[in-house]
Amino acid sequence: MRTRTDVPLAPLTTLRVGGNAARMVAIDRADDVGLAVREAEVRREPIFVLGGGSNVVVGDAGFPGVVLQMATRGVAVRRDDARSIVDVEAGEEWDALVERAVDEGWGAVACMSGIPGLVGATPIQNVGAYGQEVCETIVAVRAYDREAGRLVRIDPASCAFGYRTSAFKRNDRWIVTHVTFAFEHAGETVVRYADLAAALDARMGQRIPSRLVRDAVLALRRAKGMVLDAGDPDSVSAGSFFTNPIVDSEALAAIEERAGERPPRFDAGAGRSKVPAAWLVEHAGFAKGWSLGRARISKKHALALVNGGGATARELLSAARAVRDGVRGRFGVVLEPEPVFVACSWE
Repeated sequence: MRTRTDVPLAPLTTLRVGGNAARMVAIDRADDVGLAVREAEVRREPIFVLGGGSNVVVGDAGFPGVVLQMATRGVAVRRDDARSIVDVEAGEEWDALVERAVDEGWGAVACMSGIPGLVGATPIQNVGAYGQEVCETIVAVRAYDREAGRLVRIDPASCAFGYRTSAFKRNDRWIVTHVTFAFEHAGETVVRYADLAAALDARMGQRIPSRLVRDAVLALRRAKGMVLDAGDPDSVSAGSFFTNPIVDSEALAAIEERAGERPPRFDAGAGRSKVPAAWLVEHAGFAKGWSLGRARISKKHALALVNGGGATARELLSAARAVRDGVRGRFGVVLEPEPVFVACSWE
């Protein structure tokens, strides 16, 4: 466990905005979490847990408490005839795990290739892409329970997984230390997403070698500026800033009437539809490349807000509010943010 003071947070986030942390503690072992939490509680400091910094907006004034930086490492594998049980420390890189899964023939994660960040963040956000979600493979989450004062094991039913959410999101009770996955032994991936099927020249529902799926997903993400790349200014973002809204039939009809055309949609069950937020953003008048101050919409993807160079968190949030308010005014739909806000708010 290593401690520093007055640590700049902007370089540790993909948006590159935000002030300094009053204190930062690097967590090298799961047991360090409890020690760090107890010390912060004695000092009456607020706590924030930082992973890869890919899904967070830090306020310009910085964080006045202690930032726990997850630096734990380790992957343990148990195999049987049907699947591999893989226990992963929270500080492992997510995409490195996906690449290993593809190499080892572990199924059900190739579509989530290229998502930046650490393994510990994946259940919090219930990350997903191109028809897969991480909750499909999680069999347990281990976390430090601040109320109980100890490490606990949480089964999937208690994780309350939903679309880009879970019991852990915007809830400081638990600090994820390990995630356990069950990967079926399958070298192929079922294609469930139309854009991916088109990229692979495949049919929906077709089984494709996972290596080909990973390569296609990475290419699709790069084309949208969604793979971290020092040479791509559109990758200086938090990824998708808004989640795709799920609406009932009445709201869907209102969108169609106001747009004057049929919006794309995906069945969300119970008579509801998921409408692409990027489509709503563009049809509300916010074209790719639209800017407000030094913040802008990506030139490659209407759902990503980008730091165009030297932007502040305040500028990013002003741009986000403008887009949100524009979509609400045009379609009556309120977009919800995907990132976590630290020492700032977009309200």
